[in-house]
Order: sequence, then structure tokens, then C-alpha cells
Amino acid sequence: MNEENQVYFIDSDVLPPKALERKHRLEQDSSFRTNHMEYMEGMEVIESDIKDKVLQAMDEYDYDLYTAADVERALSHESCSIEDFKALLSPAAAPYIEQMARKAELLTKNHFGNTVYIFTPIYIANYCQNYCVYCGFNCYNNIRRKKLSFVEIEHEMKVISDTGMEEILILTGESRTYSDVKYIGEAVKIARKYFRNIGIEIYPVNTEEYRYLHECGVDYVTVFQETYNPDKYETLHLLGQKRVWPYRFDAQERALLGGMRGAAFSALLGLDNFRKDALATALHAYYLNRKYPHAELSLSCPRLRPIVNNDKINPKDVGEKELCQILCAYRIFLPFVGITVSSRESAQFRNGIAKICATKVSAGVSTGIGDHEEKYEGKQDGDVGDEQFEIEDGRSFDKMYKDMEEGGLQPVLNDYIYV
Repeated sequence: MNEENQVYFIDSDVLPPKALERKHRLEQDSSFRTNHMEYMEGMEVIESDIKDKVLQAMDEYDYDLYTAADVERALSHESCSIEDFKALLSPAAAPYIEQMARKAELLTKNHFGNTVYIFTPIYIANYCQNYCVYCGFNCYNNIRRKKLSFVEIEHEMKVISDTGMEEILILTGESRTYSDVKYIGEAVKIARKYFRNIGIEIYPVNTEEYRYLHECGVDYVTVFQETYNPDKYETLHLLGQKRVWPYRFDAQERALLGGMRGAAFSALLGLDNFRKDALATALHAYYLNRKYPHAELSLSCPRLRPIVNNDKINPKDVGEKELCQILCAYRIFLPFVGITVSSRESAQFRNGIAKICATKVSAGVSTGIGDHEEKYEGKQDGDVGDEQFEIEDGRSFDKMYKDMEEGGLQPVLNDYIYV
């Protein structure tokens, strides 16, 4: 087992001996694992060359070759080419973050005005069939599992809606057994009664399944590729359908083919080389935009966070300075794309970055199952499921709204009218 990955692995004394044996064999013997580049039965294959373009660019990217002159040249251009973007992601750009921030702020105001969108996520189930070694939901982690009933889902959504929130992101663990597409679709239909804009962050599905979810009321789909490096991806995703790298990569395109209005992209920074993952994330969105110019695309930039039973997980060499550089580079390269900064980051960082380049923030966040009422009403106990990861910014919707206003921004809850 690769020594640098050892801090991620979780051993649980409560696992049955056979399960522990299988878990350890998955960790230590790569020949025991399925081919992560081969599709499993039932997975739709679409004809698309975007994977190849992104992988080639990522493989060829040598960020140490870029100089201060390359960065200055990139900042002087009216529009940002792929080559300019590579320079802005390089170590040579670190001394130019202030200049990047000024340019990013101007572009953000030109395209989005002085607004910042506020939404909240709701996790409706944390059962998972995957063994992803960094995730609190992974199938070998000893956590409290829960799946909300439709009555509980409606109750949670009403609690959230009563705060004034108008956009919600529905999340599940990646288990077709416990959270099948029909269950998710029914949850979306409930959400449509309370919210004007609905996103989902679930396991990747086929085009016709995305079409069904869109008909239920989903507006956009978020998928984290986690890392775009297939070799590293293999060492982190040891079991389950999530292990199939190319099927996950094409999820956003299948969602757009299924009629979704928008799609969001992200790598989980800290899993692999963050500069190459940032390049790949932005190029993934860039090439899809060229192919589907009508689609509303957005980027996220989450960093690793501690999870239940493992507080050692961290984003390694991705500090706030590096994160700021990436986000500013995203804005300069893709000025028309939304940028979401999650509650994984501190309130201070999110307040600052929202003035520069972020266009969307979450509030009233819980990554646990069934505890929004506890969060809003101050309860301590309840029938809830454990969270996926620890958050850093726990501000309520009211507090976030007030802080954004006091920072000179105009909070927006929704800008869609359905007729």
C-alpha cells in the first residue's frame, strides 16, 4: 500500500472478519480490484472525445516551465487562452495573486454584477456501495446509516423553506439499492413544492435516467470527479460503481443529453496534484461549453476535510493561498461560469472570495441525514445519520444573508421564473 495514502484508511473492529479480510485485500492487492477503466454492466457509453482532450492536456502540463513573463503576458490579454490559464495555475503566478484577484473581480462584476446566490444542501440518505478511502460515507466506515422516508423528506424541506431559502441541492450516498432513481425522483417532486431551483448530487446515471429526474423537476446536476488522474483515482476508489473513472467523467454530458439545464464540475483538491486537477476541471467545463453552448455550467473548488472516524484527512499542500489562486484563475479563464465555494471553507475566506470571484455560497449546511430541524431549532438529539465530512462554516441562512449584505453584495435566492 502506498505510504502517502495510509492516513486515509479506516479500520473498524465491528466489521465481520470476512468483511475485514475483503477490505484489507482491496487495499493491499490491486489485482483483486476490477479494472477502473472498464464499464460495468448497465453503464451507458456515449461517443465523446472530451475525455481524451482533457487527459492529454493534463498529462502534457508541466507547470514548472512557466515564468513570471508568462504570467504577466496572460494577465495582459483581454481574453484568456488555455496556455494563459496554465500559466495562471503555475507556481510562477503565486506572486501575482493580487493582480489576478483584481482582474477576477472586474470580470465577475461584468458578468454577474454584485450578486451572490445562496442555497443549501440536503442529504436524504448516507448508504453507499463504494469504498472510497477518503469519504465518511464509504461502505466500510462504521457510521450511523439513515435513509429519510418521504414524510421525513417533506418535513425537512419545509423546515428549510420556512427560513426563506429558494434553492436546494439534494444529495445521497452512492447506493442504487437504498437510493434508487425512483426514490430520488420522488424526493425531487416533493422539493418542487417548496423550492424554485433544484440540483442533485448523486451517483452518475444513464441519459434516460437523467431525463426522468429532469422531468421530476431537477434543474442541474453536480458531479465531483474527485481526481482527474486515472492512476491515482484507482488507488482511492477500491470498490463499487464509482470505481469506473470514464463513466463518472461523462456524467455531466449525459445529464445535458437528458435535458438538464445545467451541470457543475469539481475535483476534490488534496487527493492528487492540485494544479493538474484544477486544469482538468476547468477544461472539462470549457470543452462541454463549446459542445453545448446553451448549458449553464459552474465550477466548485472543494478541499479535503476530516470525516467520521478519521480526523487526519486534510488537503495537504492546498492552502487558502493556493485555493485563491485557483479560483481567480478559473474566473479569468471562464468569466461566464458560476463558481461555488462550499462550507468546507472558513467564513472569513468565503466572505472575501465572494467579493472577488465566487458567485454562489451554501448556508445552513448539514452533511448529516435528517438534522436540518435540529440545526434550525437548536435540538441536540434525534434520529439522524452521520455526516459525510466536517464543515468549517456553519452559518445559518439568516446570518449568511446578513454577512453578504454587510460585505456590499446583493444576496440572490433565485432568478428563474417558471411559466
